[in-house]
Amino acid sequence: MRSDLQHLLITPAEMTAIDRAAAQSGIDSFTLMHNAGLAVTAAALRHFPDARRFVVLCGPGNNGGDGYIAARGLAESGADVAVFVLGDPARLQGDAARAWSDWSGPAAPISAFEPQAGDVVIDALFGAGLSRDLPDDVVHLIERVNASGVPVLAIDLPSGIDGRTGEIRGAAFAARHTVTFMAPKPGHWLLPGRSLCGTLEVFDIGIPARIVRAGAGSLRLNAPFLWAGWGGGLAASTHKFKRGHLVVFSGDRQATGAARLSAAAGLAAGAGLVTVATGKAALGINASHLTAVMVKEIDGRRELTKWLQDQRLGSFVLGPGFGIGKKARDFALALCDRSLVLDADGITSFQTNPGELFAALAKGGGQMVMTPHDGEFARLFPEIAGDHGLSKIEKAQAAARASHAVIVYKGADTVVAAPDGRAVVNNNAPPWLATAGSGDVLAGIVGAHLAKGMPAFEAAAAAVWRHGAAGAKAGPGLTAETLIGAIPPIS
Repeated sequence: MRSDLQHLLITPAEMTAIDRAAAQSGIDSFTLMHNAGLAVTAAALRHFPDARRFVVLCGPGNNGGDGYIAARGLAESGADVAVFVLGDPARLQGDAARAWSDWSGPAAPISAFEPQAGDVVIDALFGAGLSRDLPDDVVHLIERVNASGVPVLAIDLPSGIDGRTGEIRGAAFAARHTVTFMAPKPGHWLLPGRSLCGTLEVFDIGIPARIVRAGAGSLRLNAPFLWAGWGGGLAASTHKFKRGHLVVFSGDRQATGAARLSAAAGLAAGAGLVTVATGKAALGINASHLTAVMVKEIDGRRELTKWLQDQRLGSFVLGPGFGIGKKARDFALALCDRSLVLDADGITSFQTNPGELFAALAKGGGQMVMTPHDGEFARLFPEIAGDHGLSKIEKAQAAARASHAVIVYKGADTVVAAPDGRAVVNNNAPPWLATAGSGDVLAGIVGAHLAKGMPAFEAAAAAVWRHGAAGAKAGPGLTAETLIGAIPPIS
């Protein structure tokens, strides 16, 4: 993949438009298909040198055309090749018809294929543009192949995965390796598609970068280029307030640990100083457990309002272990003109009247990052969550527009979305991040970034990436406490 395109995520509709623009610019579309097919040939020979037979399953569109070219390339390389087709190849049109005509070997219907030991299946049935459920005969074929355990190399995307949403449309191949072209698609990185792609390889088939960039939307893979300029060294004159003052609100005395995790993470992530704001009942407990993190007694909204006159308070985290109810709502609404991370109980507290929060955000002029997991997202955005026609990316974008906040829609395929439509999908988080307190750590990292003056979208994207990198460094046995110690420097 070209380095200048490596962070792009391109939807199937955008890729179709890019292909069309390339053809309109004078580039021969069959040449692009030919390049794609030969890229698959090369990948098959490189990844499966011991294959006894390459079985190429060709579909009724351009993905099938890629398959016919790959089959010819494999045969010309001396490999044993068998081609099985879906539908009548005589009905193919355009470049796919030309690719079929160039295949000189035999072809049988897919119903005749039975996996054999030593087979490698090349899946050229349907590409990333699939948006409907598969027919029963293809579902049964996929089930037979998956059950057999023979390796699958998928062209563009394993057949059965919706390239826009990552959802499975009836069944999908579990590929060992996937080859796609120019840039990944959302379905490569959104679950459950992500778990079925195996290793992903992106080939440049000759579409100029200017055409790809012009056709790409605002979707990217999360990576340090997004927040370049916000990390780096500190000036000699820097003091703790210039690095930012983060405030984390504690819950009552039976639920103080989450706030302390967030506070410790914020300090490790770069905030110059961190204060845990706590009610009187939990003051002693928090004070006895904290050293570098300060403690401030704040019992109600009146005390909070008075304290907020100190403009050196750079950002706030509200929600971890805080408790659900009126106090959480009052505190959040008082902070809508500041930089706030709303997490956990802070989100759920607005379940019955989310419009109150959204209106305050629209009016307040501050910046908010909300960090819901699936359940919290559904509580705050029930209509968006219930729209099964939307991808996770599209849901996060819709929620960001509705709320006027940056949304960190958490999960193994975390999506960060801004109200202006920008969105990133994170792909560096290991599965062992799914542990108690991990989300509290993430909230603290976001808060530290906001405290130092980062814009909300960049602050959230950087935090999610650092959180994933910390998880990878800490290893499978991590706890929330060890995760904090593994937070890497901001790039």
